[in-house]
Amino acid sequence: RKGTVRMDSLKEGYTEDDLLAVLSGKREHTPRKKDALDKPRKANLLIDIQAKLDAGKGAGYERWAKVFNLKQMAQTMNYLREHDLLDYGSLMEKTADATAQFNTLSAQIKAAEARMAEIAVLKTQIINYAKTREVFDGYKASRYSKKYLSEHEADIILHRAAKKTFNDMGLKKLPTVKSLQEEYAKLLSEKKSAYADYRRLRDEMRELLTVKSN
Repeated sequence: RKGTVRMDSLKEGYTEDDLLAVLSGKREHTPRKKDALDKPRKANLLIDIQAKLDAGKGAGYERWAKVFNLKQMAQTMNYLREHDLLDYGSLMEKTADATAQFNTLSAQIKAAEARMAEIAVLKTQIINYAKTREVFDGYKASRYSKKYLSEHEADIILHRAAKKTFNDMGLKKLPTVKSLQEEYAKLLSEKKSAYADYRRLRDEMRELLTVKSN
């Protein structure tokens, strides 16, 4: 019969002997802990049923959507009760706070990523500058000879590109490659550490926005 559960499928703690021992008072029943993956379902946004019907959905969809919306409202109310947010003002404040925290951390991570990209470019240009400096000095010594340029054009182009990068960045003194590597490693470590909070705040913000919308 559909829905029937075999006793031997319930595993440890739920065998016939286990249950008889509990019923006779010889053993205390300890409810099985829920699986770590068995987390409460999160609320989804309610469906605008009328808009869907206007778009061509039929009566079957309408019945399903009504049940879906009831379930989402139940999830929404559970969340509000569990987090003591039944007052709409408190919900608004909590949502605004979570959104602000997420945006702040997101901006910090983006700034770190931008600086890391900048460091990668700068490190490459410093290396290119050092490798081609002797060639460019020779080019100047030749009084910018066309013959010398044709013989060393690739290196001269790299050297000029490096100098342009430094000028665009407003660098008066070049940092060492070692200092850039250390800064990059520090930023990468901070970014990795921030991602746990980033995901937590993102999920919290999304759930609050969904609940607030519902």
